Amino acid sequence: MILAIDVGNTNIVLGCIDDEKIINIVRLHTDLHATSAEYAIRIRQILDLYEIDGGGFSGAILSSVVPPVTGTLTAAIKKVTGLDCMVVGPGMKTGMNVRIDDPGTLAADLVVASVAAITYYGAPAIVLDMGTANTMVVIDKNGAYRGGAITPGVKLSYEALASAASLLPDISLGAPKKVIGTNTVDAMRSGAIFSTAGAIDSMVDRMEEELGYPCNLVATGGLARFITPYCRRAFVCDNDLLLKGLWVLYRKNLK
Repeated sequence: MILAIDVGNTNIVLGCIDDEKIINIVRLHTDLHATSAEYAIRIRQILDLYEIDGGGFSGAILSSVVPPVTGTLTAAIKKVTGLDCMVVGPGMKTGMNVRIDDPGTLAADLVVASVAAITYYGAPAIVLDMGTANTMVVIDKNGAYRGGAITPGVKLSYEALASAASLLPDISLGAPKKVIGTNTVDAMRSGAIFSTAGAIDSMVDRMEEELGYPCNLVATGGLARFITPYCRRAFVCDNDLLLKGLWVLYRKNLK
């Protein structure tokens, strides 16, 4: 069994994976100021809750888009498991050709999601990850990473809107019954859900047009299940995509 950790800007996802089966998934708030000892305590408490022996892992792998937390977490994992943690980054075997201007700048989460999409859903693919930021990446028919697009996440956008416009409230995400909102909250929810879904559909059309062929559509991230049901293009929504990708990368790089 291995410990897989995905560090995002908002949350850290921990998963225990045994022979490709994801056993437990727990989310922690990403804390830039926590020490390795504090993270170690949190991780140990989680493992104790599920009656998992921290010394029973055969390996650990981590991907991170928050560099200040990466070293802190790898030190915490060492304290809890006694293992040196693999870290997704330049030099790691992925089996994927990266065709962007500077492959060394490709974020770890995009690598992990793309490898998982290729492995479990096949190329060509467009992979949507909806979190603090929305990312859409393109894998061509040869399994090469071609690039993509990044936009602010839905919650981030509407939190910024509510803070900048005194008459607009904070809203919870949920689709209204009508696209044409007849009150402020429903109008904001319509914009959050339907306009985001429409933008995703449009981007898929444009990306496929640029490639010259259709793609498998895969979505992940905390907000994907709220938005993709309202897209006119059919996405497979896989909340465990990044943990699956971490398992694949761990196996590829196991000495």
